[in-house]
Amino acid sequence: MPDPRAESEWFDRPDPTGETDTAERGLRFTCTQCGNCCSGPPGYVGFTPEEGRAIARTLGVTETEFLERFTRDTPEGRSIKDLRKAGSRSWDCVFLDRTPDGRALCTIYDARPAQCRTWPFWSSVLLSPRTWKGAGTTCPGMNTGTLHPPQTIRVTRDRVDI
Repeated sequence: MPDPRAESEWFDRPDPTGETDTAERGLRFTCTQCGNCCSGPPGYVGFTPEEGRAIARTLGVTETEFLERFTRDTPEGRSIKDLRKAGSRSWDCVFLDRTPDGRALCTIYDARPAQCRTWPFWSSVLLSPRTWKGAGTTCPGMNTGTLHPPQTIRVTRDRVDI
């Protein structure tokens, strides 16, 4: 049965953001390696047991060591830890590494959880043009670069419940 939301969501419309005068359908996003999605107030980054095992392998540690050193217990389940940045009120993901030239790199990029892989195509961000625009105030990669068609956006969004 086809998805009843297909062709009926705001990002299916031509020029959904109204930022340009085009007939494009979908949304533009290309990561700029700013690290803003990996920092800010303390948050929750969930992962499946399979993702946890992959991260442990990437780090060269046991699953137990991964859980003890790099995660914390929350009401939602285990979460990747975030660490307070020195001299700041902001927090960074424990796996975020900032280069001297200001780029932010994920030290577990190839094993990062689906929650990280699917940004910014989360249900909470895709609720409306307003929520998309709001998220774009801290993410310079939104509304730039690669055009993601509506069907790709839906498939990506449906991988996680955020």
